Amino acid sequence: MQQKRYIYIIEHLEPELFKWCLIEYKNISEIVGKSNLWFTNIREKDKSKLSKHGKVFEKSVKELGLDQKSVCILDPEAEKELSPEESNKFDYYIFGGILGDNPPRKRTSPELSVFFPKTEKRNIGKSQFSTDNAVYVVKQIAENKKGLSDLKFQQGIEIKTGKHDSIQLPYLYPLINGKPQISKELIKFLKNKQNF
Repeated sequence: MQQKRYIYIIEHLEPELFKWCLIEYKNISEIVGKSNLWFTNIREKDKSKLSKHGKVFEKSVKELGLDQKSVCILDPEAEKELSPEESNKFDYYIFGGILGDNPPRKRTSPELSVFFPKTEKRNIGKSQFSTDNAVYVVKQIAENKKGLSDLKFQQGIEIKTGKHDSIQLPYLYPLINGKPQISKELIKFLKNKQNF
C-alpha cells in the first residue's frame, strides 16, 4: 500500500527572507523533501533563493483556493493537539514562517488562522518550536504515526560561540539519537554572527 503524500506549506510571514529563515527553510526541505514542500507569500526577488528547496508561490496560501477540509493549520494557540489517528484526513499542513520571539507573540492566529474559518487548527504541545522543528514533529505524527508522547524532546540548547561566550536558544528541540535536531548550517551561522 502506497504511503499517503502530504504537502507541507510554509506561509512566509516575515518582512524579509532573513538568513535565519532561509537556513530553516533549507532544513525543512531536507526533512520532508523538495517535492512535498511549498513556500507561499514569497517576494519576486526571493523566489530564486527558495526554488531549489520547494515549490514557490508569490501568492499567500489564503489565495490558493485549497479545500479547507483537507487543510490543517499548525497553531500553538489551537485547542486540540494533532494526533496520528486523525492525520490521514489532512492533505496539507500549513505553518507560519515566523522567527520565534521569546516570549512568543502569538502571531499565527491573527496572521494566518483567522483567514481559514473552516479549517482545522492543531497544536503540537504548548512549547515553542523553530519552524523546521515544528515541521519535523508534524512529519513524525502524520507519516510515522508517532504521538507527541512517543517523541523525546529537550528544552533549550546552548551553542558555544567562543571560549567564554555562548548563545541560548530557548525553543523545544526533538531529540534524534539523543541529540537535538538543529541545522549544522544554523550553528555555523550563529557562531559567525556577532549580534543578531
